[in-house]
Amino acid sequence: MDLGIRGKRALVCASSKGLGLGCAEALAEAGVDLVMNARGAEVLEAEATRLRSTYGVAVQAVACDVTTPEGQAEVINAAQSVDILVTNAGGPPPGMWSDWERDDFIKALDANMLTPIAFMKALLPGMMDKGWGRVVNITSQSVRAPIAVLGLSNAARTGLTGYVAGTSRQVAANGVAINNLLPGIHATDRADALDGGVSAQKGISIDEARAERAATIPARRYGTRAEFGAACAFLCSQHAGFIVGQNILLDGGGTNLTM
Repeated sequence: MDLGIRGKRALVCASSKGLGLGCAEALAEAGVDLVMNARGAEVLEAEATRLRSTYGVAVQAVACDVTTPEGQAEVINAAQSVDILVTNAGGPPPGMWSDWERDDFIKALDANMLTPIAFMKALLPGMMDKGWGRVVNITSQSVRAPIAVLGLSNAARTGLTGYVAGTSRQVAANGVAINNLLPGIHATDRADALDGGVSAQKGISIDEARAERAATIPARRYGTRAEFGAACAFLCSQHAGFIVGQNILLDGGGTNLTM
């Protein structure tokens, strides 16, 4: 399917690896020029170079910490006039309700709620002026069904979800579609870290921990960054303009819901 977005320009956050890289690669394959962001300059530039050479698109790499005002300003300056925004950030550390103090919540909110909001506030006006735009926020299955040990993520990402619910309906008439993608367990560094936690807690090997968690997914496997990226690219396409304010699960059936 021709996604109809060749020649458009996108900012993809946290895109040097994992789900963010999957989204960047799928958009590059569709002919979209990219602004890629991550903290680690070396890995980010290597992936930017690979996407340039593989897909023949323009790629600008901006290495910085977007949870800081300076980092946000640097990325926003590079991303002026983008047509597509994909927000993404690694999740906060797991733990129990009694573990977290105010500073822990502030860090989670900065990364997983306030930074995506800052990017939307900065870049939506340009999309609205052009009468076309797409925003995809990578959140988590936990906004539909909370995961006890991920309470920081549950709280921050659900806050972002509430913001998007209202904002998406205010900008839709200007041709801008904002939606959220809710990943379940995917084969990423984040999954490796959580598998390691299960391994340590239960005294089992990493492979056993991974198999145990995969068994909880009806698809009986972890998702891949490529299939996640393909879903993101579709939501960014010309075909997705009537999808507004939705929270779309990509979890292999792992979230046990009727609707």
